[in-house]
Amino acid sequence: MTDDPLLDALNQADRESFVARIGPLYEHSPWIAAQAWSSRPFASRDALHAVLQGIVETAPEPAQLALIRAHPDLAGKLARAGALEPHSAGEQHGLGLDRLPDEAFARFDRLNTAYRDRFGFPFVIAVRAQTRESVLAAFDTRLGNTPEQERQTALAEIGKIARFRLEDMAEERSTSL
Repeated sequence: MTDDPLLDALNQADRESFVARIGPLYEHSPWIAAQAWSSRPFASRDALHAVLQGIVETAPEPAQLALIRAHPDLAGKLARAGALEPHSAGEQHGLGLDRLPDEAFARFDRLNTAYRDRFGFPFVIAVRAQTRESVLAAFDTRLGNTPEQERQTALAEIGKIARFRLEDMAEERSTSL
C-alpha cells in the first residue's frame, strides 16, 4: 500500500477495471492501459506514467499513428459543436478553443488542414501547458518538422496530456474520498 488512494486502487484492480479507469488517459486507445496492467503494482504515479508512455514509445508505428489520429483537431468542428470526449472538451475549453470568434476558428481550420495534409494526422499539443498564442506559434514551427520528428513530437505531447489527465484523476479521487 502507498499513501496514494488512486494508486492503491489501481494496483488492486482487476484488468477490466484498470483498463476502464486508465484507458481514457490515452484518447480512444485502451490497448495502452491493457498492456500496462501486467506491470502492476506501481510504486508511484510517475512509475505508472513511465510504463504507459513506454508502451506508447515502443509500439509499432501503425499503432502510434492510430493513437495520434484518435485525437481531435484543436478548435475543430467537433469542439465548436460541443461533441468532443469529456477530457478533450475540458482541455480545449480551458484555453477557449471551443468558443473562438469565427475568424479565429477559420485560422485554426486552415492550420489544421495544412498540418493534416503534411503529416497525415492531427496536430496534437498539451494545451494546458500553452496559451492560444503559443499554440499558434507551435503550429508554425512544427509545420517545418519532418514527418518522423513530428510523429515523435506528437507522441511526447500525448504523454504530457496523459500525465495531466492522471493528475486530474488523482485529484478527483482525493476530493471524493
